[in-house]
Amino acid sequence: MKNELSELDLNLLKLLKAVVETRNTHSAAEQLGISQTSVSRGLAKLRETFGDQLFIRKAHGVEPSELAEKLAEAADEMLTPLQKVLDSYQQFEPLAFDGEVTVAMNIYFLELFGDGLFSAIKHALPNASVKMVYWQEDTLSEVLSGHVDYLIHFAKFPLPQEVYQHKLHEITLGLVARREHPVLSISSDWEAIHHLPVTRLIIDGVNSKHSPIEALYQSKGYQAQFSLVTHSVRILLNQLKHSDAIMFGSSYMGTLDPEVSTYPLPLLPKELRSLQVNGGYLQTKRGFPLNQLLHQTVQTFFDGVIQPEP
Repeated sequence: MKNELSELDLNLLKLLKAVVETRNTHSAAEQLGISQTSVSRGLAKLRETFGDQLFIRKAHGVEPSELAEKLAEAADEMLTPLQKVLDSYQQFEPLAFDGEVTVAMNIYFLELFGDGLFSAIKHALPNASVKMVYWQEDTLSEVLSGHVDYLIHFAKFPLPQEVYQHKLHEITLGLVARREHPVLSISSDWEAIHHLPVTRLIIDGVNSKHSPIEALYQSKGYQAQFSLVTHSVRILLNQLKHSDAIMFGSSYMGTLDPEVSTYPLPLLPKELRSLQVNGGYLQTKRGFPLNQLLHQTVQTFFDGVIQPEP
């Protein structure tokens, strides 16, 4: 080959395919809506790239060589997916979309908002197959490889620039414990609560190995005594209901079980008293209708979410 393939015009591949299919340069010109002169120039460029033996002239047309036929087949395999992508941008119909949609979020959000988010997405995409998965150690690589269409996570969770993020919600934090807790009903100052057993939910990729709570207690001169560390919200709630254990969480936990309440936090810096929830997807998909629809659907859902009073 005389020229690099990286310099090849994609229109030349369309021309090659048309000439192979019609076996006639005039017919190829009509099929592509171009002039005979443009066809001749295009064939000349193809010969410069692939050699002189692409087509053999016949009395009433041309006969493609084996190389030309294989190149036309390869061009079709390459151009068809590209055309499908363009069609999906230009002809996206949410009600007719029957593909798969994957939404990833940490397990806490999945428990709190999963049902509502699923209903909202199915309303927008009634024929879609929806996968709602919790965030794991390898989920970020799944996002970057395009296997996750939308993510929901804490704003403080570090994500690379390849991921576009936007604010969805703000969660006010508090201490979660059983109703009429013997200590928290009176005070939630550090001196009153530091000896209480602590529970925490494992959120993979965020606090799998080390919990910010440990550092928080140490900064106050105390040591957190963990009575339960778990992936299971159900087990955690059961422990809170039947002991004096506490959890640094939010009033949303009360929506999962009415036997727990939310109490004021001890004295903490302002930045530790709330958490911002972000949504996001690949920067390269910001113009893709499916991702735009997911963005709008999830944002509308969270716009309607009101955090329960403690």
